Amino acid sequence: MKHVLITGASSGIGKQLALDYAAEGWKVTACGRNVERLEALAAASAQISILTFDITNLEDTRQALAWVQADLAILCAGTCEYLDNGVVEADKVLRVMTTNLMGPINCLDALLPGMATGTRIALVGSTASLVPLPRAEAYGASKAALAYFCRSLSLDLAPRGIALSLVMPGFVKTPLTDSNDFPMPMMITVEKSSEFIRKGLARGASEIAFPPLFAWLLRFISVLPQSLQRLLAKRLVR
Repeated sequence: MKHVLITGASSGIGKQLALDYAAEGWKVTACGRNVERLEALAAASAQISILTFDITNLEDTRQALAWVQADLAILCAGTCEYLDNGVVEADKVLRVMTTNLMGPINCLDALLPGMATGTRIALVGSTASLVPLPRAEAYGASKAALAYFCRSLSLDLAPRGIALSLVMPGFVKTPLTDSNDFPMPMMITVEKSSEFIRKGLARGASEIAFPPLFAWLLRFISVLPQSLQRLLAKRLVR
């Protein structure tokens, strides 16, 4: 039986991935901080077991994941906080960077010693890393850093036969995006997101960006001069 480990599984995309992989017959280790939500998830399928820990704490993460030997790890946990009116709040930026960048890195630190040849790790970034967006300085920077880390690490892990995939969703309806107060074009459901991710990982894709049209649009904007990038990016979310 194949084994997948998923962080951020108490809600959103991570939760849906856990349910879908369990339905496909995978053994699922669902990780998160919210015990009640994880227990409810485990109650939905006998295929799902849970691990409760904080990915921002390196020692807790090492202790929780030291025993895990998975065929696939999807590092999905993340957060978002916006900066308003150009005011840089260092504590807010630190929280976002710690969760979105150092959290997955802590998981990699703990998981990689037990990962065997032929296994795969997926890091969930964001299409927001492709272009500058209003108020998204902290979130976009954290996901851009994660994308670079993933692409670079994939070169060093290739000789070990461990593959990395970078997942870059657009707007997905989750409890996190429910709090957004701006237009979110081409938003999709967690069910559709899970489908894109699972299909992409099954075919061994190194990058999985979706929804396709939205991802293509942002990639196109990203190659334009900075002045045009700023103009078009603002119009996307305002």
